[in-house]
Amino acid sequence: MSETRPATVPVSVLDFCPVVSGSDPGQALRDTVTIAQRVDRLGYVRYWMAEHHNAPNIASCAPPILIDRIAAATRDLRVGSGGVMLPNHSPLVVAEQFGTLEALHPGRIDMGIGRAAGTDPVTARALRRSLGADDFGERLAELVGYFAQSPQGAPSLPVSATPALGNRPPLWLLGSSSNSARMAATLGLPFAFAHHFSAENTVPALRTYREHFQPSAALERPHAIVAAIVIAADTDERAEYLAGPMALSSLLQRTTGITGPYPSPEEARAHPYSPQEAHYVRERVQAHLVGGPETLREKIAAFLERTGADELMSLTLVHGVEDRIRSFEILAETAARLSPRTAGRPTSG
Repeated sequence: MSETRPATVPVSVLDFCPVVSGSDPGQALRDTVTIAQRVDRLGYVRYWMAEHHNAPNIASCAPPILIDRIAAATRDLRVGSGGVMLPNHSPLVVAEQFGTLEALHPGRIDMGIGRAAGTDPVTARALRRSLGADDFGERLAELVGYFAQSPQGAPSLPVSATPALGNRPPLWLLGSSSNSARMAATLGLPFAFAHHFSAENTVPALRTYREHFQPSAALERPHAIVAAIVIAADTDERAEYLAGPMALSSLLQRTTGITGPYPSPEEARAHPYSPQEAHYVRERVQAHLVGGPETLREKIAAFLERTGADELMSLTLVHGVEDRIRSFEILAETAARLSPRTAGRPTSG
């Protein structure tokens, strides 16, 4: 296995713990730890766990548990949530969990917070018991308050999140629209954008974030991660073959509403596509950063020029563990070959 440290363009991982055909959620969780250990040695900056519920092909339902396990199994990675969906949880519980994580793994935890449910309305009701008005701003302020102390050293709120006092990890705001970007800018927070499912909003949202950014005690200048689907292999043909299950899973969910484990590349290739479905799958693959080393380098360079991302976070929905790891190896090697001027300087906006 090759090792590349450090990467000129910072690269990170967003992991869904994909459940693939022929496997099960337990194996998906164990695979995540194995992959995190490998990318730790490749010089990746951070490893974030997503929060999804009621999705048969995603095992990442409890980010704080996974964060602790990954941080304990790695050495240099920052480990965090991409993210905790705050509407689903009590701010007090989130503060206790992340205060505990920061105390156990000081200086290595990221607290990424999202405002969406990360699931369907029925599951959201099961998580929250009631679906009230959008009070995300109030919940976020309450969460931050649990980490704060009064001048006398007492908690700033009437209830104490004991592990949180003095153990606040960096807070990131996640989003897929200009609304979240504006909130992150106003609060002076670093921002992580979900390009992988909101590509049309990426450039406008990042423009909003930079134009409205207000320096804060947490951050002097804007800093944006962009999460994108990246699938790399030794050849373009191999990368497109490995991307087939991701595209087929998207197609099946779109046309039938039914999700299941991610199919294998062989299953994806053998699927009886109609002409319209084949066109959708080709477009789906082309819309993401998929390719062999040279193609990937060109696509990433153009992507960074267009978005001005300060950091690229890879969501790599690939069936086999070794193929996922090889994709991360190629991405690290590719990032190391890019000019540092490529990132952080959008071509427009």
